[in-house]
Amino acid sequence: MGSSCCGNDVKFDGASKEYKRRLWIVIFLNALMFVVEISGGYLSKSQALKADALDFLGDTLTYGLSLFAIDSTKKVKFFISTLKGLSLLGMGLWVAISTAFEFFSPTTPKTELMGFIGFLALCANVISVILLIKFKEGDANVRSVWLCSRNDAIGNIGVIIAAIISAVLNSGWPDLLVAAFMSLLFIHSSFQILIQSFKERDKT
Repeated sequence: MGSSCCGNDVKFDGASKEYKRRLWIVIFLNALMFVVEISGGYLSKSQALKADALDFLGDTLTYGLSLFAIDSTKKVKFFISTLKGLSLLGMGLWVAISTAFEFFSPTTPKTELMGFIGFLALCANVISVILLIKFKEGDANVRSVWLCSRNDAIGNIGVIIAAIISAVLNSGWPDLLVAAFMSLLFIHSSFQILIQSFKERDKT
């Protein structure tokens, strides 16, 4: 779905039955993978998996808000997109701080379990990306959904790579470095969402 229609600057706002159906599927996948990854994160002692699990939970909640925002007023849409941007920022800061503490005593994760769950999460997010790629351009709420799904796929690849390197080096440092990278990715995306949200508000 392009960002404009008939040559104007009106952006897709999610008001499409097809988009809503696809978003419900993505919400279900994210909720399922949160349960799988948070369990796997504690069992494997992987900080990267825990960070990714938190991202799945955040996405589940924010995608639900996105569905609500589709048929709402512009003021409500601004509030929701701003809330999502701030929550993503908070999540990035939480991951950064908790990971920083782990740097003082890095633990080598159970790499086989970490890699397997990372692969399952990647499959779920690749499906989500395929479902949403048609709608990657749109208003702040629509774009935030796309950015979160894209971030998840990138994070999953990082988890898998970290599991492989940790296994080879018998070290917990790769796991922590991936978690730190993911926190920066969350923070960067939060600013993208917030900037677009305020620009759209100023146009109203």
